[in-house]
Amino acid sequence: MKYFTVEEANKMLPLVRKIVEDILLTGESIREFVGINPHDIENNPDFQIMNRILFDYIDELSDLGCHYKDWNFKTGLVDFPAIINDREVLLCWKSDESEIKYYHDIEAGFSGRMRL
Repeated sequence: MKYFTVEEANKMLPLVRKIVEDILLTGESIREFVGINPHDIENNPDFQIMNRILFDYIDELSDLGCHYKDWNFKTGLVDFPAIINDREVLLCWKSDESEIKYYHDIEAGFSGRMRL
């Protein structure tokens, strides 16, 4: 597992931001598609293509060492593994934030965010 410093994670934000933008747009397209075509979407080739594209973007983030956490595809939440005060934590970033300002314990999740 890769651990990020705050500086390393912030340097990656332009790329991460672009990938998250693509994830949010694709997630919105899938929601709209499902709203229009609610029946048997798993077997629909268009749905399968959109779903594969979405997971390719999420895999791209994983390949960078960070983790996508917003499964409603509305806020664009990404965690970066880090070590703070000799503890394994997650640096926590939302797509509307200019830089990484928060972290949380692994067990705490988003609701346990603390200011760096």
